[in-house]
Amino acid sequence: MTEDVRLPTAADVREAADRIAGHAVRTPLLSSPRLDARLGGRLLIKAESLQRVGAFKFRGAVNRISRLTEEERARGVLAFSSGNHAQAVAHAAALFGVSAVIVMPEDAPAVKLRNTREYGAEVVTYDRYTEDREGVGMAVAAERGMVVVPPFDDPHVIAGQGTLGLEVVQQARERGATLDAFVVPTSGGGLTAGCALALEAESPATELWGTEPVDFDDTRRSLEAGERVRNDPAARSICDAVQTETPGRLTFGINQRLLTGIVTVTDDEALEAMAVAMTELKVVVEPGGAIALAAALTGRVEVEGRTVAVVCSGGNADPGVLVRALERL
Repeated sequence: MTEDVRLPTAADVREAADRIAGHAVRTPLLSSPRLDARLGGRLLIKAESLQRVGAFKFRGAVNRISRLTEEERARGVLAFSSGNHAQAVAHAAALFGVSAVIVMPEDAPAVKLRNTREYGAEVVTYDRYTEDREGVGMAVAAERGMVVVPPFDDPHVIAGQGTLGLEVVQQARERGATLDAFVVPTSGGGLTAGCALALEAESPATELWGTEPVDFDDTRRSLEAGERVRNDPAARSICDAVQTETPGRLTFGINQRLLTGIVTVTDDEALEAMAVAMTELKVVVEPGGAIALAAALTGRVEVEGRTVAVVCSGGNADPGVLVRALERL
């Protein structure tokens, strides 16, 4: 955790947008007449898998690492991640001339492990089912004196991820569209919280729905309980990008106040959404990145008669998983 624990605001999101401009891509907001006809409404798809490193995580990583002091840059950065934050921190660190160590689960998709190393980071692996990734990461950081860049529970990371929501509202307006609902994948809650802040300021009437895998619904259950709860350590899902033990402390505080609600989808529904993204939009999406689209396709979030934006948050899927998705056609 960073020392700055001040909750971010919409002003921080706007400032982050200026800071990451020139580094992050303004990814397209896509549509498909066939999908609109199928769903009976207007579906807008934010293709964030076309972001640098193939995921939204690059936004938060750049916003955080760009703020390091010279002394902090000399110490280097450490991150713990199942893959997309790993790649984002590795790439952002390289852009700013900072060394990086990334703690990743040993069973992370091979493409994510390979890419993280190719961006120049040192990778330290751990067993996600028997070891605590934050504990492993903090121990390495303490031993080497490195600056930790958390995957979601950091004000600058949250603000950076919120730039995606800001873009979606702006791109919808450019099309003359007013969003009835906005749907995002939810894991630790950084993207969800950042987008919540952007919507609160720029489109307050828009519903904000988070989406989780059925067996990793910690945010849904936490909202019901009124406090953060944990996932079952025995739970398994193909959606590796959205598996966390519990919502973040900062992110949950924001999401508890601003989220409309959380819906859940199955692994099969995520694979189906991947297939739809590839065939209808010509976009590659990984399972965890496809769950918001799955929520719209299954009707968990109503599209009929409405304008709904969904985020396809990442596209770093192993080839075998892509084949499994396409076999569903």
